[in-house]
Amino acid sequence: SVSPPAGSVAFLGLYLMFGYGASLICNLIGFTYPAYVSIKAIESSNKEDDTTWLTYWVVYGVFSIAEFFSDIFLYWFPFYYAGKCLFLVWCMAPVSWNGSQVLYQNIIRPCFLRHHQTVDNVLGNLSTKALDAASSVTREGNAGPPVPAV
Repeated sequence: SVSPPAGSVAFLGLYLMFGYGASLICNLIGFTYPAYVSIKAIESSNKEDDTTWLTYWVVYGVFSIAEFFSDIFLYWFPFYYAGKCLFLVWCMAPVSWNGSQVLYQNIIRPCFLRHHQTVDNVLGNLSTKALDAASSVTREGNAGPPVPAV
């Protein structure tokens, strides 16, 4: 006899492989629990849990961007959503070697440390240009409507 939790896990696994809406179920798994514990982390005085969940969200964001560009190809793999769910569960697993820590420490952090100064400079230039443009539009708007020459 199969226990109820094992049956539920088996059903969820099969649904993720063959069911309609597997993408939604997978995204709910990757978002709902982490969002809930992130809110709890924000409300707690412990900084360590904040870092844990910020790391998860950074990895989740990088994964989501990568998935956007590869989804058209990966969607056709029969076990894609089951694999994606396993990946997201690994990223939020309450162990020191969870996916968020492994990927952040070995891939994202080194890339960030190599390129953050360049990105900061580009963002600084963009924000300066945006402020200049907004200031220019404001000055032109304050000048009033043009007066026709007589």
